[in-house]
Amino acid sequence: MFSPSRFMARLVLTLLSLLGTHAWADTVDGAAQALHLLDYVSADYPPTVSDGKVVDDAEYREQMEFLGALQALTASLPARPERAGLEQGVKALQSAVEQKQDGAQVARQARQLGAKLAVAYEVSQAPVITPDAARGAPLYAQHCSVCHGDAGAGDGPAGIGLTPPPANLRDAARLDRLSLYDIYNTLGLGIEGTDMPSFADQLDDRQRWDVATYIASFSADPAAAQGKAFNLADLARQTPTEVNAAEGPQAAATFRAQRAQPPQVQRGPAQLLDYTSMTLDKSLAAYRSGDRDQAYDLSVAAYLEGFELVESSLDNVDANVRKDTEKALMAYRQSLQDGLPVAQAAQKLEAAKLKLKASENLLGSDGLSTSLSFISGLLILLREGLEAILVLAAILAFLRNTGQQSAVRSVNLGWGLALLAGLGTWALAAYVIDVSGSQRELLEGATALFASVMVLWLGVWMHDRRHAAAWQDYIKTSLVGGGGRFGFAVLAFFSVYRELFEVILFYETLWLQAGPAGHNAVLAGGATALVLLIGLAWVILRGSAKLPLAMFFGINAALLCALSVVFAGHGVKALQEAGIFGTRPVPFFEFDWLGIHADAYSLAAQAVALVAIAVLYGRSRWAERRRAEAA
Repeated sequence: MFSPSRFMARLVLTLLSLLGTHAWADTVDGAAQALHLLDYVSADYPPTVSDGKVVDDAEYREQMEFLGALQALTASLPARPERAGLEQGVKALQSAVEQKQDGAQVARQARQLGAKLAVAYEVSQAPVITPDAARGAPLYAQHCSVCHGDAGAGDGPAGIGLTPPPANLRDAARLDRLSLYDIYNTLGLGIEGTDMPSFADQLDDRQRWDVATYIASFSADPAAAQGKAFNLADLARQTPTEVNAAEGPQAAATFRAQRAQPPQVQRGPAQLLDYTSMTLDKSLAAYRSGDRDQAYDLSVAAYLEGFELVESSLDNVDANVRKDTEKALMAYRQSLQDGLPVAQAAQKLEAAKLKLKASENLLGSDGLSTSLSFISGLLILLREGLEAILVLAAILAFLRNTGQQSAVRSVNLGWGLALLAGLGTWALAAYVIDVSGSQRELLEGATALFASVMVLWLGVWMHDRRHAAAWQDYIKTSLVGGGGRFGFAVLAFFSVYRELFEVILFYETLWLQAGPAGHNAVLAGGATALVLLIGLAWVILRGSAKLPLAMFFGINAALLCALSVVFAGHGVKALQEAGIFGTRPVPFFEFDWLGIHADAYSLAAQAVALVAIAVLYGRSRWAERRRAEAA
């Protein structure tokens, strides 16, 4: 992913000429860009000079141009007391390069200046959530290996013939001069003028840290991880070269191994909510600089990769706080989409952060308590499984009451395949590719809307055949032929798959939040919910067997049509959370379990479902009246 250094100068000079240095004046984003340039100097200046002599004249000249661009960029940063000192530091660095001073000394000078810049402009150089190389591996394979090769040696099939060729990410000497933050920063900025793109639109903040950690593993020896324990901030900000100079080669080897696989800490609610808060700050900074698309994308990531993962736990403590926080986050996101003035967007953000703080206070900074872990494990499965159980139980009871055992087998096959597909999707997302929060919600929303249509179809279908004559006619013409069985199987599949996908997501997050001490409580809660769901299904099946056929058909039809309305509300809300379209809050009551949300789009989708039900039932009654008149 890292092309040769000489193109960095062209990148900076092009940016400054096209945008002008004033483009950074209203935001501290320029500080992150300046840090990126200083990282370039510290990593790539040393090989250009040896014993006071230039060994790569073209590279040396381009670095001088590069430092000139850095000086202009630093001068355009927002006015702060430290800026004058930083400008002097850049001049001193430029002078050292002009004098062809020792590479290690210049690299150290550049990194020290970068540290001062980060403090002065409050640039965070450490991740909020501990990065994980295991998460980064499939992302690297998906986005990077095609050019840089599976092992990072720069020998990927798409890299053949590229000028310059893809960088060798196994170059230990160069990797030792880069920090994790340097790699992360490059992933976000890219290198213009080369085939190395910015991945800011494809990988969110957390994913870029994961990929950076995986790249760092190319030059690390896992066996050296035992030794001094480095904290996450040091692992992100320091370089192995710096550690080697200060503490020796053994400590540097330990540092390499630990930054390639930082010790995983319990991912408690506070960590996830801090991620949301920091990502929202980055969103506002992008909005202030005029990049509305990036600002909106960051606001979506802040919700999906942070707050949404604690929603189920927060619901079990105070559902009203969860709703208020969610509304505040959506209101800020909508302010960006509506193009409100920066000051108004900032007010929306401040209101959202206050709500986030209230949520954090309720959940605590550590892992979940044993009781909350149990309750969360119980309610997640009970809440998500109830809808699928209602659909399946209604279909199975209906088919058994009418003696269609062959169709029962089709339904069982449908939900059985859904179980396998759900587990397969989880395994694919965990070990092969990374499913982002937006993709997750998009899948959930699309599946919910499809299930809404299917359930509505089945409800009206049952209503049309609630009379014995109509049912017997259908058996002779359709169900025996297999078409009806296929429709039942498809409905069973999507009803279960949608719920299972969401259950797996919530349980995976709950497992991390609960920590080892709470794992048994989570399992106990899930087991209790499973027993309750099985009991509920048994009661429905037993009770429905005693109902007259016409009444049974009518009750099931009404239930399924009601579920169609519920699924429509859930589906639209999931698409809104994915950022597919905005929100339009309206004064209306809310009932999450029924999919009723005080939002114009969600309510409109449910209104469409209700109108469809009315039209289809009206058509059915009209057809009945005509048949009666004809008889």
